Amino acid sequence: MVTPVLISDTGLAGEIAALINRVYAAAEEGIWLDGKGRTTEGEVAGLIAAGQIAVARSGERIVGSVRVHQLDDGAGEFGMLVAAPEERGTGIGTDLVAFAEAWGRERGAAEMQLELLVPQGWAHPVKEFLRGWYTRIGYRLVRKDSLESAYPFLVPHLACPCDFLVFRKDLVPSR
Repeated sequence: MVTPVLISDTGLAGEIAALINRVYAAAEEGIWLDGKGRTTEGEVAGLIAAGQIAVARSGERIVGSVRVHQLDDGAGEFGMLVAAPEERGTGIGTDLVAFAEAWGRERGAAEMQLELLVPQGWAHPVKEFLRGWYTRIGYRLVRKDSLESAYPFLVPHLACPCDFLVFRKDLVPSR
């Protein structure tokens, strides 16, 4: 078990961006046109400065990260969830999601949201795994949309048509 923490050191942005891009290169293989990385060092530095990046460490090494922020409707949201490939199966992803959910509860969020991009017309193994995992840990599909509606500037970078799935989980137990 690791204990993720929010970070403030923007000097770690390059290392975190490299980890995110390495994980997403495999996790979204075939979805994006070649050469399109998930993020940049500058974007990650901005997210760190905004207090939105948490990392998991093994010793001094960063082995996972997640972005957390609050949506306009008050729900929490997490994204850019990654665990170093050599650390998969050790619970880092679970620890990062638990951190994100606790972060949301601490800010009064009744729900936590995540977004998942999935190709149309074929089953992407990583996306199928993630969809199943998120569902098993309590997330429910609340909206299926096109990427154009949420992030139109990304559409020209797609290698195939995709659906944009939005999941939510109740953070407040029902009475």
